[in-house]
Amino acid sequence: MPSLRSRIFRLFLKRLKGRAFSGESTQEERARINEAARRGIPLPRGITIRSVTAGGVPAEWIELAGTDPDRAILYLHGGGYILGSPDTHRGVAARLAKASGARLLLLDYRLAPEHPFPAALDDALAAYHWMINEEILPSRIVIGGDSAGGGLTLATSTCLRDSGEPLPAALFCISPWIDLTFSGESMRTRADADPLLSPHGGHLVKDYAGENDPANPLISPLFADLRGFPPTFIHVGNDEILLSDSTRLKERMQAAGVDVSLAIWAGMWHVFPVFAPFIPEAQKAIDQIAAHIKAHTL
Repeated sequence: MPSLRSRIFRLFLKRLKGRAFSGESTQEERARINEAARRGIPLPRGITIRSVTAGGVPAEWIELAGTDPDRAILYLHGGGYILGSPDTHRGVAARLAKASGARLLLLDYRLAPEHPFPAALDDALAAYHWMINEEILPSRIVIGGDSAGGGLTLATSTCLRDSGEPLPAALFCISPWIDLTFSGESMRTRADADPLLSPHGGHLVKDYAGENDPANPLISPLFADLRGFPPTFIHVGNDEILLSDSTRLKERMQAAGVDVSLAIWAGMWHVFPVFAPFIPEAQKAIDQIAAHIKAHTL
């Protein structure tokens, strides 16, 4: 059963449902959301943050004193490809770094509509190549992200695999948005249950995909060839409209012979781990992802 804290928090989210990603939200409103997130999620103690340029892309190294510098996470934030930044995701990134004992590169990739596909994907690839040039072995790198960042995680791996480059040790996806054609059953069956998202995101697809087919596997990685992918851990809320993206991803990965695990959290919503430390389920999910990272990089 969901915790009392999560049930209270859910009521708060329902009051804000859909506004950040609605077609009516302005650039100024999105900036205010970024600022509210920056001020609203406290960082764990002992974290240090260092700004860097990773292959030409702004980013932050997030780590604890004594962190193993040879183990690293490339984190790709969510936000529907139009929203998000290190400000909105520094809290969850710092908790992942602390729990896993690895340093984390939080990427500030370019956003649509000013920078449509493939700008975000190009930035993710540039950052991964930069990490390797910094002498971090691919076998010690994990790539992961939430929502759109989960889609970027899979698209990045597809490009690396197809070009014959070394893949990271593992992947993780939090509520990944990987079907921009909206063909998942949960877009309908969870529309009323989801306290955060509404199934009216056609403008997001247009902003990001532009004139490209939304079913392009690098835009909707659910439709990609997933053979040869690293071990993958997926987390998703049972009440979110993107539930089917995760369940179908697990099925397709299993069919492709990928080592994949899926955790479906009862009563939880889209990208709920971002809300640590406010709800206990969020930190539990972070701890499970951290164990996945450790298992494949230690």
